[in-house]
Formats: sequence, C-alpha cells, structure tokens
Amino acid sequence: MTTLLVLHEVDDVDHWLASPKREEFFGPKGLTARTFVDPNGSKRVGLIVETPDLATFENALQSEGAQDAMKHDGVRPDTIQVLVEG
Repeated sequence: MTTLLVLHEVDDVDHWLASPKREEFFGPKGLTARTFVDPNGSKRVGLIVETPDLATFENALQSEGAQDAMKHDGVRPDTIQVLVEG
C-alpha cells in the first residue's frame, strides 16, 4: 500500500466532511481516506489516502466521475497538493 497526504481547499468544510461521495468514489477503487480539517477555521482540508499504488490514485482522479464527485464535495481542484509518504 502507498500512503498519500492530499491537501486542498473546499467551499464548505462541514458539507465536505459530511459527504458520502469520498467513500462512494474511492471505495470501489480500493482506496480509503481519513479526513482532517484546519483547527483555525480555514477552508483548507486534508486526507490521508491509502491506495494500492500512486498510479491507482492518479487514475482515479482522471476517471469518469472524479470531477462530479469533487464538484459535489466543493473541492477546489486547482488547490490540490499530493505528497507521497517517503
């Protein structure tokens, strides 16, 4: 398994946290995600994603439905940063 730290901004943190879209989208692809929020109240959030490999994660983000899931969750795609556990 590969562990990723994914940081990005969202439109509404509470909506993003409550949304089932992450599990609906990532689960069937073999990915899991733990959520994190900025304790200072910004719109910056994070995920620790467990994925079989980096290619699986990258392919998921390029797959059909990825843009719809991000839009539903209010993810600002231009803010996404991905770090790989080293």
